[in-house]
Amino acid sequence: MSKIGNTPIKLNTDTKIDMKKGFVTVTGPKGVLEVPVHDIIEVKPDGEFLKLTLKDTTNPEGKAQWGLARALINNAVVGVNTGFTKELELVGVGYRVEKAGKDLKIQIGYSHPVIVIAPEGITLDVEGNTMIKVSGIDRQSVGQVAANIRAIRKPEPYKGKGIKYKDEIIKRKQGKASKK
Repeated sequence: MSKIGNTPIKLNTDTKIDMKKGFVTVTGPKGVLEVPVHDIIEVKPDGEFLKLTLKDTTNPEGKAQWGLARALINNAVVGVNTGFTKELELVGVGYRVEKAGKDLKIQIGYSHPVIVIAPEGITLDVEGNTMIKVSGIDRQSVGQVAANIRAIRKPEPYKGKGIKYKDEIIKRKQGKASKK
């Protein structure tokens, strides 16, 4: 039995669940998300909980889909209630970011500023001039946008310059040793 798929999902009083064939729609105070669900999985509301059961327990693909569906629906429930946030930090002399409407304008050591366009459903905020806050209700989208921003200039291991996650630890390497 799947430990993840077997765990019930706790619903808030503000959360509404609508089940259609192949999809579960989660509505909350922050928005609406639609999660695809494999037809081998049955989703049943049980009071203030949502339980997922597997129709055919002998199918190994079904067991994998069961845990995946539970995780995706739980992420949707958390997203429409509280949302998700990733924080990035610019480290380096002259590295800075400023907000240009909904988008970001990043000076990161290139000959030109890099413009990051905010996708629909994602909010990009700037704290100071070296902190970027990516927030939204879809966990996958928030993580992907944050990864795309980090990929503009990944932190390098010698001086630690670049764009890093706020809580990320950069393993530093030793520079060239002088010959005596």
